[in-house]
Amino acid sequence: MPIQPKEAETLESYLQKKLGSNCLKVVLPKRVGQPVELCIQNSKALESIGTIYRDEDEGEVSYAISLTVLEEDLT
Repeated sequence: MPIQPKEAETLESYLQKKLGSNCLKVVLPKRVGQPVELCIQNSKALESIGTIYRDEDEGEVSYAISLTVLEEDLT
């Protein structure tokens, strides 16, 4: 089951509190089948820093976040 809007809001709030940044945003895809993105909001722009995956096993739900860091961004 894909991440639902209310679930995305709850996850976003949790990540903002745990990681200490209100700039983190959970962005649902515009089209079915696309990944949920974890973004940082800088001014008016959103920069994607990774993807969020939902897993449900035996009634327990968990989320995995895959962060992407490009080498060129490190310099």
